[in-house]
Amino acid sequence: MLRCLFFIAMETLYKGKFLNMVCEGRWEYCERVNNTGAAMIFACTEDGKVLLVEEYRPPIAAQSICFPAGLIGDEGPESGAVAAVRELEEETGYAAEEMRYLFTGPSSPGLTSETVSFYLASGLKKVSAGGGVDNENITVHEVSLAGIDEWLAAQMAAGKSIDPRVYTGLYFLGR
Repeated sequence: MLRCLFFIAMETLYKGKFLNMVCEGRWEYCERVNNTGAAMIFACTEDGKVLLVEEYRPPIAAQSICFPAGLIGDEGPESGAVAAVRELEEETGYAAEEMRYLFTGPSSPGLTSETVSFYLASGLKKVSAGGGVDNENITVHEVSLAGIDEWLAAQMAAGKSIDPRVYTGLYFLGR
């Protein structure tokens, strides 16, 4: 079978501080600048409390609940694992004894070039209040794994948005 490969030039439609809007053929999408992707951390304490964070997200005009996450390399060159350790502590106030890499995948392949690397944290120890840095206003939730489904349903009923990757994390935490 013969395949025809061709090159389509990418055109930059907008250059921003953190994102560029580009066009490649008929596709318009955003690409991250100044970092190498994002890290998301699936974390559960030894007493069965899932660590989730809540933060207002302007693009959806709502409070969003997800696992702790952040950009890799936005503070200078660093590995995904280093970023995961840093983000977990900044956002939740917990330090991890071990940070195990799970996989990397696209965050929204039809919209952005960004990828997310997923990590499983273990050996958690509370070291600070958490809540983020600078202008972040993060609320930390420690939710019983046994009651997580009901808690998430109550949050949705209250008008909060649940990041679908929460369910990916719950899969890994339940294994």
